[in-house]
Amino acid sequence: MKPKKAPVLPGSQAPERPTRRARAKRTVVILSRKRSLYSTRRLVSAIRERGHRPLVLDTLRCCLLLAQGAPRMTYRGVEVRGVDVVVPRIGASITAYGLAVVNHFEMMGVPVLNPPTSIARSRDKLRALQYLSRSGLDIPRTVMAHDRSNVRRLVEEVNGLPVIIKLIKGTQGVGVMIAHTLPEVQTILDTFWDLGQEIVLQEFVAESEGRDVRALVVGDRVVGAMRRKAKTGEFRSNIHRGGEGQAIELAPAYVEAAVRAARIVGLEVAGVDMLEGRAGPRLMEINSSPGFEGLERATRGDIAGEIIDHALAYAAAKRTG
Repeated sequence: MKPKKAPVLPGSQAPERPTRRARAKRTVVILSRKRSLYSTRRLVSAIRERGHRPLVLDTLRCCLLLAQGAPRMTYRGVEVRGVDVVVPRIGASITAYGLAVVNHFEMMGVPVLNPPTSIARSRDKLRALQYLSRSGLDIPRTVMAHDRSNVRRLVEEVNGLPVIIKLIKGTQGVGVMIAHTLPEVQTILDTFWDLGQEIVLQEFVAESEGRDVRALVVGDRVVGAMRRKAKTGEFRSNIHRGGEGQAIELAPAYVEAAVRAARIVGLEVAGVDMLEGRAGPRLMEINSSPGFEGLERATRGDIAGEIIDHALAYAAAKRTG
């Protein structure tokens, strides 16, 4: 008796005799834990506005099947087929499984807007900074170490106190601290090292205290930018930490730095965070699944539409290439 084939995910496979209109319709998968998230809802809306078919898949419900021959995927027991392009929205808490899912789509021959190697590169703050600094981009002085014997020397390497201390895999401002004295630095380092956490010390850029610039790069363009300012009593400017965003027109040097950073890390869509140094942009972080609610509200731009337009063009280029 032959084993039963898994049913095909509804709406993800073209009919046998497609019409001209049906042939032009594409299925765009959004990998997201929650359909209700602002960015997910906006991406779904942008797909529909362009006459295509959105399909939101909870990353953790994707089942990856491997055997001799072509890899397959099921979602809640239904086989996933007929996908034209994938836009991953991989949260930091599910990075490992999320990368496996993204990689599986690539193995199935489906274009993925941000490849798994680049997502992994961006998630590790030190690794991303290594790539950026090696390529000649300006970054705050940064130190990673496990040597507890000479904290004073580590602080000197990042131009002295105060110093920023960051978890390697923190996100949205979580795991970012500022220390004003050597005993504070020692206590924070000892605490995180004892917990098995990897951290970096980073130069405090005084002229940018409490503010930074977020540029959203899609392809080879910056499609929106804002200056984020921390709320009173807070040094972190993240919107999730209560910061406020104001739309700005980026100077050419900042546009060039943001686009170049995304290219170096290998991301098609990236949120690039920069400090406004005296000599120009200083690259701070790069995010492979940037939220854009604050940016759309600040700029009144259609960031979701820009991402989907690029996803469709990217998939078309892969098909013809």
